[in-house]
Amino acid sequence: MKCTRQYQLRSSCSAVDFDGDEFPKAQSLKLKADIEFDLQRFAEGGDKTEEPTAKKREDARKKGQVAKSQELNAAFVLLMGFLVLRILWEYIYVNIAEYTTYLYSHLAQSVTTEGISELFIGIMILLAKTVMPIMFAILIIGLAVNLYQVGFMFSTEQLEFKLDKLNPINGFSRIFSKRSLIEMFKSIFKIIIIGYFLYLYLKDQIPLLPQFIFFDLPHSLATAADIIFTMAFQVVGVIMVLGAADYAYQKWQTTQDLMMTKQEVKDEYKQTEGDPQIKSKIKQKQRQMAMQRMMSEVPKADVIVTNPTHLAVALKYSKGMVAPVVVAKGQDIVAERIKQIARENHVIIVENKPVARALYQAVEVGGVVPAELYQAVAEIIAYVYRIKHRRAA
Repeated sequence: MKCTRQYQLRSSCSAVDFDGDEFPKAQSLKLKADIEFDLQRFAEGGDKTEEPTAKKREDARKKGQVAKSQELNAAFVLLMGFLVLRILWEYIYVNIAEYTTYLYSHLAQSVTTEGISELFIGIMILLAKTVMPIMFAILIIGLAVNLYQVGFMFSTEQLEFKLDKLNPINGFSRIFSKRSLIEMFKSIFKIIIIGYFLYLYLKDQIPLLPQFIFFDLPHSLATAADIIFTMAFQVVGVIMVLGAADYAYQKWQTTQDLMMTKQEVKDEYKQTEGDPQIKSKIKQKQRQMAMQRMMSEVPKADVIVTNPTHLAVALKYSKGMVAPVVVAKGQDIVAERIKQIARENHVIIVENKPVARALYQAVEVGGVVPAELYQAVAEIIAYVYRIKHRRAA
């Protein structure tokens, strides 16, 4: 069924088909409003195109959202561990060898309660002498690298219990998120790179292994240590490069996660600095109040020094003052208002262009006349007092 424009008079029309030129005006206006709303949102910055502000970064830091690379941390920990182990290798070897010799020489005496206790204490001392220096060095370098990456930071945000962490749907979304896929590809790439460098090194060392049967134990251990440490430092070098690249990526990714829309920047500015319109009104009100206070001092002035049309400076002097005080000043419209109030209150107006300009530029409202203008102002004050004396007589 098709209804014409007379459909408004037909209550029986439940479904109405419209020709292209008969599109309802109400729906046309609604579509136009929707388009204008979308354009307005686009103009206000629907996309996150703005760099994160300092407050945004600080709020994220309080939540523990900072750029940190575990790869870089692991690289320095491995480097320090193998480096200290390489330096203390002879010391560790001698201590282990001496205790092993002692253990086997007193093995028959160790099968008692006291002997086992002494054995356990000896092992603890041996571990403290050999392992503790390495662990301490690793602890120091781990703290130093973390301090370099994130600085001093203590946040319990990540430790707080949240129900959404138990939601399996959210869990699957995190597992199959873009970040998780990137981390998976990074791990695969790291394994391939490290495996490639290990292959390049070991393919030349493996043929030398059968020669170990002709070496005594100290020589074999020394040769094996050289092979292992050389291989370890090469791997650590590769991990160091990957860690530096990962740290740069983490900084970039953190910045991308904290990007803001134009509207978010505006809202943050309003929260921290206040609404610009309100601040403007406050400043305007403050100027009005200051102007009113200044104008209320004009009737108390002794003289108004003018330019004569563009500037006006009101001076007041009484006994006990070091120098005359500027109680009001202004230019153009304000100057005319000062002169008008002065006339209404019978304050003497003196035209002196050089003095008016000098006072206007050099002295703020409430300030005293500078020493270099004493002579000129004193002459004006004396002139005013003579006029007042004649009027009184």
